[in-house]
Amino acid sequence: MKYIEGSSREQITFLPDCVEDYVPENSPVRIIDAFVEGLDISEFRHSTLNDTGRPPYNPRDLLKLYIYGYFNRIRSSRKLMEECGRNIELFFLLNRLKPDFRTIADFRKDNAAALKKVFSEFVKVCVKLGLYKRELISVDGSKFRAVNSDDNCYNAEILRKKLARIDENISKYLSRLDENDRSEEDTPALSAEQIKEVVAELKQRKEKYEGYLKQLDESGKTQILTTDPEAHRMHSRDGFHCCYNVQTAVDGGSHLIAGYNVTGQNTDQGLLNETVSMAKEALDTEVIEAVADKGYESRADILNCIYNGIIPNVDMKYDKKERVFDVEYEENEITEEERSSTRPEDIQKCIKAGVLPDCYKGSAISVEVREEGTVSCFIRNPDGTVTCPMGNILTKVKTRGRNTIYSNKDACRQCANRCTSGRGHKTVSFGPDTKVVLVRMFASPDCKCLKPPPKAVPHNSFYRKDKPKKKVIIRLKPDRKKLKERKCLSEHPFGTVKWHHGAYYLLCKGKEKVSAELGLSFLAYNLKRALNIAGFDKLLAAIKG
Repeated sequence: MKYIEGSSREQITFLPDCVEDYVPENSPVRIIDAFVEGLDISEFRHSTLNDTGRPPYNPRDLLKLYIYGYFNRIRSSRKLMEECGRNIELFFLLNRLKPDFRTIADFRKDNAAALKKVFSEFVKVCVKLGLYKRELISVDGSKFRAVNSDDNCYNAEILRKKLARIDENISKYLSRLDENDRSEEDTPALSAEQIKEVVAELKQRKEKYEGYLKQLDESGKTQILTTDPEAHRMHSRDGFHCCYNVQTAVDGGSHLIAGYNVTGQNTDQGLLNETVSMAKEALDTEVIEAVADKGYESRADILNCIYNGIIPNVDMKYDKKERVFDVEYEENEITEEERSSTRPEDIQKCIKAGVLPDCYKGSAISVEVREEGTVSCFIRNPDGTVTCPMGNILTKVKTRGRNTIYSNKDACRQCANRCTSGRGHKTVSFGPDTKVVLVRMFASPDCKCLKPPPKAVPHNSFYRKDKPKKKVIIRLKPDRKKLKERKCLSEHPFGTVKWHHGAYYLLCKGKEKVSAELGLSFLAYNLKRALNIAGFDKLLAAIKG
C-alpha cells in the first residue's frame, strides 16, 4: 500500500521557502503583528548597554512574543524561549529571533506600567470598532494565587506561638547540655558543640520572628508576607491562601473586559466606584449602569457611584425592596445646563438640591426633598420595647444614667420617612417614667405615622432652631432581571483566564507587576473574543485604520 510522502529532509533546495508562505492570511499572528506595530513604545525600557556588546532587542519584538504566548496559553519565559526555536508562527513574528529566557522575563518585569497600557490600547480599538455596547457593566472579583507560600505568611498569633515553641526548645537543649556535663558517658547522642549550634540557630530564628512582630506592631498591619509583601492571605474556595483580589468590569453586550483593578483587599466592599470609574474612562462614556453581587454592599461606595454618573445595581444584603439614602439639603439654583450635565460635580449639586439629573431619568434612581413638619411619636410598650412612628419595633441597646436607649438599625436603613436630622440610624432615649417621646418627621405627604396622645409633653430639644429643616431622600430600586444576568457576564472571563489559559496562579511579585501580567491575560481574552465577534478582516482594518 502506498502512502502520502513528504519531501526528503535531506533534499537540498535551490531557493529556501519563504516563512510568509507558512502563515495563513487570516492567522491571528497577523493581528498581533499589526497591533504591536501601531503602538507607541516610547514608554518601554531598553536593556542597559555597555560601550561594547551587542545591541538590545526591539521592545516591539518582545511585546509580540508575550502577546502571542498569552494568546496560546504560554506564560513561562523558558517555554517562550523554546517556542522561538521551533514555532513557525514565531519565525514569522520575530524574524527568527530567539531571545534568552532572562531577557524575556526581564522585559515583563521592567515594563509593568507600559504593559498595562497595552491592554487599554486594545480596548480603544474595540471601542472604535463598536464592539462595546457601553450600556451595562458587570463587576466582580476573584482571587489569584500570589508568589508566596502559606508558610511564609505570618500574623501576630502565629509569631507568638512560634516564639513560645522556640523558647521551649532552647530550654530543652540547654537542659540536655547540662545533663551531658553530669553524665559519665563518653559519647553522648549530641555533642556539646552540636547542641550549641542548634541553640544558636534557634536564637537566630527567634530574632527574625521578633523583628516580624515588631514590624507588625509599627505598621498596624495584621499580616506580613515575606516573599510578596503586597499580597494578602485571603479566604478562597479551597481555604486560606496568599492571593490578590482582582476586580474586572465586563461589558454586558459583548462580554469583553473593559477594565480591571488589582487589590490586596480581602473583600469586594468599597471597590465598586473605583472599578467602574476605570471602565468608564476606558470606554469614554459619561453615564453607565453597573451590576454587582451583595459582596459590594457599602452604602458610602454606592452613594459615591450615584454622584459619579454610575447607576449602581447591587444585590441586596440588608435591605429588602429598595435602598434609601438621606443627604443634607443644599439650596441652589439649578440651571438647565447643570441639570443636563454629566460632570460628577454637577450631578452631586443637582442631587443635593433635590433635583434629579437628566442622565438619571428613567433609571432606578429617584430624588425627593422632604421638609420637617409632621409631628409623630415613639411609644414605650408594656414588654419593654418601643414602637417607632412607622410601626417598627425598637429594642434596648444600652443605658445612659437612668435613661434607656432604644434603636433598630435595620428598620432605619429601609425607612424613607426620616425622623432624625442625622445621617445615621435613629436612637431614642426614654427616662424611667417616660411613656411617649415626640418627634418631627421628614415624611411624605401621604405618610401614615403614629399620632401622639393629646397630653404628650415635648422633650427639651424638640424646638431646636439649629436643626436642618429639609432633607433629600434618594431611593434606589434594584433590577432583578439584570442581577440574574450578572453571573453569565462576570464568571466567564475569570473561568477562561484562570482555567483555560492556566493563569489561576501568578508568576510576578508586587501589585504593579501582577497588574501587567494580568493585563496580558485579559488582553489575550479580549483579542480572542474580538476575533470571534468582528472577524479577522474587520479587526485588522480597525487596527490599521
